[in-house]
Amino acid sequence: MGFIKEFKDFAVKGNVMDLAIAVVIGGAFSAIVKALVDHIIMPLIGVLMGGKDFSGLTYQFGTATVKYGMFIQSVVNFMLIALTLFMVVKMMNKMKKKEEEAPKAPPAPSNEEVLLGEIRDLLKNK
Repeated sequence: MGFIKEFKDFAVKGNVMDLAIAVVIGGAFSAIVKALVDHIIMPLIGVLMGGKDFSGLTYQFGTATVKYGMFIQSVVNFMLIALTLFMVVKMMNKMKKKEEEAPKAPPAPSNEEVLLGEIRDLLKNK
């Protein structure tokens, strides 16, 4: 039973769950970026390049077909994902920096300071 308990403790830890959630969200995000690149960005680039469809760009090398157009699309996918993640991290760092720079409330006065303030006020009133 020790092995099963140890595995359960490992699998339920926060870091493992966070990683699992990140992988699922990353997969969904990748699908969104792929759709953006395949259906919006690459057709627009193709129009700017004279109506070329990058996914159809190939090179015949003997009996092998090299699909370099698909490689170009994969590079654009990667660049967009990297840019988006960079912007998210940059925004999070900016928010964290603002949180650190936020003015902190002054510490509450000590008992001695409170008593000295009361004595000062009493002496003023006399």
